[in-house]
Amino acid sequence: MNAKKRILIIKLSSFGDIFHALPAVNNLKVALDAEIDWVTQPEYVDLVKCFPVVSAVIPFPRREFMTRGLGFFRTLRSRHYDLVIDLQGLLKSALVARLARGARTIGPSFQREGARFFYDAVAGRRNKNRHAVEENLDVVRYLGLPVLSVLFPIAFPAPVVDATPPRVAIVPVSRRKNKNWPVECFLQTARALQQEFQASIFLFGSKADHAVCEEIRSELMSGNPCGAVINLAGKTSLVEMGGWFTQMNLVVVNDSGPLHMAVALGIPVVTLFGPTDPRRTGPYGEGHRVIISDVACRPCFAKVCKLPEVECMNRIHPSTVIAAAREVLIKHS
Repeated sequence: MNAKKRILIIKLSSFGDIFHALPAVNNLKVALDAEIDWVTQPEYVDLVKCFPVVSAVIPFPRREFMTRGLGFFRTLRSRHYDLVIDLQGLLKSALVARLARGARTIGPSFQREGARFFYDAVAGRRNKNRHAVEENLDVVRYLGLPVLSVLFPIAFPAPVVDATPPRVAIVPVSRRKNKNWPVECFLQTARALQQEFQASIFLFGSKADHAVCEEIRSELMSGNPCGAVINLAGKTSLVEMGGWFTQMNLVVVNDSGPLHMAVALGIPVVTLFGPTDPRRTGPYGEGHRVIISDVACRPCFAKVCKLPEVECMNRIHPSTVIAAAREVLIKHS
C-alpha cells in the first residue's frame, strides 16, 4: 500500500485570503488522499485548526523571528513533504517554501517580489481578471487533478443564541478607512431591518471597533428596538466570531475578512464595495448581494483615497442596501 502524500501549504495571511485558499487545499486533500500541513501567521493558527482537512498547523513567527525563528526552522524541517505549495506568492513565503524539506516546490501565478526564483514551478499564467478562489485552484489544474466542486470545510464551535431570528450580523469597520461605509448608513440599515423584520442585530469587530459598534447599539436601543441588539466587537476571537456567524441569517459587511468567513460558512451576505473589485475579492458563489456606486474612478485599488471624501462608499444609499437585505431575508425565511 502506498503511503499518503504529504503536502505543506504556505498561506501566511490575510484573514480573507486564507478562506480563498481553502477550496484548493480541500481539492488537493481529496484528489490525492493527502496529509496536509499548513504554515500561517500566529493570529490565524486557531482559525486554520478549524479546517478539518488540515492535520497540523505551523506558526510562522513573523514579529518574533529573532527569538523564535530557530524553533520554527526546526519544526519546518522535521518532516519531508512530497509537495510544498506556496499560495501566498511573496518573498517571505517563498523563502519558507524553500527552507522546507520538499521534493517539489510550487508557487502561485500571482507571485511577486522575486518569489519565482525560489520555486521549482509556477502554477498557471497570471490572470487577475477572476476571483481569488479560482487563482488558488490553478495549482490543482497544474498538477493535472480534477477540479472538484468548491467547498469550504470548516468546523466552528457554535454558541447558544437566545435571540429570535432573523439574526443579522453587522460588521461596520474594515482595516482600511476607504473601504468603510459610513456608520450612519449601517445604523439606518439595521434600524430598517428591525422595523420590518423584527430582526435581532449582532455587531462584530475588533477591540478598536467597539466604540463604533457601541454607538450603533446605543442608537438602536434608544429607538425601542423590536429585536435584540448585541455588541460583540472586541469580545470574540476569530474562531468564536465564526461560531456566531453560523447562527446568523444575514451578514452586512464592507469588503473585509468577515465577508469571506460568512461566505465560506454558507451565510448570505450583503456587502459594500468601493475601491476594490468584487470580481477578484467579492463573495464567491451564489445567493449574495454586492452593492457598488457608479463613481467613475472605482475600482482604484488605492489604500488611501485621493479625493476629499470617499465618494465610492459615500454614494451607496442605505435604501439600496436595505432593499438587497430585504430580498435575502425574504428568500431565506
